[in-house]
Amino acid sequence: MLRILSCEDVRRALPMRQAIEVMKAAFIQLSTSQADVPLRVPLRVPKHNGLTLFMPAYLEADDRMAIKIVSVFNDNVARGLPLIHALVVVIDAETGAPSAVMDGTYLTALRTGAASGAATDLLARPDAQSVAIFGAGVQGRTQLEAVCTVRPICQAWVYDVIQERAAAYAAEMSKKLALPINVAPCPSEAVSRADIICTATTSSTPVFEDADIRPGTHINAVGAYTPQMQEIPAQTVLRARVVIDYRPATLAEAGDLLIPLSQGLISEAHIRAELGEIAARMKEGRTSPEEITLFKSVGVAVQDVAAAGAVLDAARKLGLGTEVAL
Repeated sequence: MLRILSCEDVRRALPMRQAIEVMKAAFIQLSTSQADVPLRVPLRVPKHNGLTLFMPAYLEADDRMAIKIVSVFNDNVARGLPLIHALVVVIDAETGAPSAVMDGTYLTALRTGAASGAATDLLARPDAQSVAIFGAGVQGRTQLEAVCTVRPICQAWVYDVIQERAAAYAAEMSKKLALPINVAPCPSEAVSRADIICTATTSSTPVFEDADIRPGTHINAVGAYTPQMQEIPAQTVLRARVVIDYRPATLAEAGDLLIPLSQGLISEAHIRAELGEIAARMKEGRTSPEEITLFKSVGVAVQDVAAAGAVLDAARKLGLGTEVAL
C-alpha cells in the first residue's frame, strides 16, 4: 500500500521543534559518512525560466531512503503561483518498494527552516532576541518560526523588495507567533537591529551591506543555491566563521562562497565546519560573543529523507493520509 500525504498531513505530522532535532540527527549522519547523497541532478527549463531538481539520498543509521523532485519556476510569482513545487517519494529501504508520496513544497520549507533552527541553536548567541528576515515568501516564514523556536525572540523585522508582500508577511506572522514584526523600509533598518539574520531570497546580488552588521550576529543564508546567486556580501563572508551543510554541494552550488573564492578573497580553508560536525561535537561553533557566524545552506537531500521519514512514522500512528494500492 502507498500512503499519500497532503500538505496539511505533513504539517500536522512534524512540528517545527521536532523537525529541528530531526535535522540535527540527519546532519550528524551526513558528516560522519553514514549517508549516501549524490549531488542533485538539475534539469533546466529556460523556455519557462524554470529549474527542476532531482534529489535522492539514503541515511544508513536511520535506514531511510527517498527522492525529492523540486521545481523552482521564477515566473510563477507573477502568475499567482508558488515559486516552488515539490513532491517526495519515500522508498522502503529493505524492499525498494515505494512507501509514501507526500507534498514536498511545505516539507521543503519546513526542513529548510528547521536546518536554520538547528544552526541558530548551535551558533547564535544564547541571548539573541531580535531577527531580520529577508524574503517574505514561504521560506521566510519557516525561517522565522524556527529561529523563534530556539531563541527568545522578542522583535523581528522583515524586508522584501515588494513592500506589499512584506506587509502581508508581518500581519500573518505577527498573529501566528504573537510577536511584534516590523516592515523594514530598507535593508539597513533591519540588519542594524538584528542579532540573527535570515536570507531567503533568489537574489543575484547581496541583499544588505556588510557595514550594517553588528558584532555577534548570526546569519542563516538559505536562498542562493546556484554559483551565480549571492545574498551575502563577500566582506561579510571574509570576516565570519563560516559553517555549511555539506562540503561537496557547497563547492558545487553556493554562490555566496564560490564568488569570494573566485575573487581570491577566501580559500576553501575558510569553511570551518559542516553543521553536522558541530552537532556531533567534532568541531567547535561560536568562539566568542562578538564573533559573526554564518551558516550557508544550499539544501541537501538527507534533510528531505529525514523529514519525510519522521512524517511517515507520525502519519502511520495518527492515521493521516490515504492509502492506495498501486
